Amino acid sequence: MSAPTHTRPHPATTGGVGTRLPWWALALPTLAFITLLALILNPADAQAATGDPVLAHVLERLRDLLAR
Repeated sequence: MSAPTHTRPHPATTGGVGTRLPWWALALPTLAFITLLALILNPADAQAATGDPVLAHVLERLRDLLAR
């Protein structure tokens, strides 16, 4: 003997799911955006790395290799 199956009165929908984000899921991207925006608006506050410009040498070598 089989058991009767119960059907839902309303079909399941994904539009009405009530998910909540934790506070940091909005706070951290907002903080990062504001920090980057502040650096763009006032680049004098951004501290450049001191020392040998390694990246410039790598890019120069790459340019020389591509020019051959």
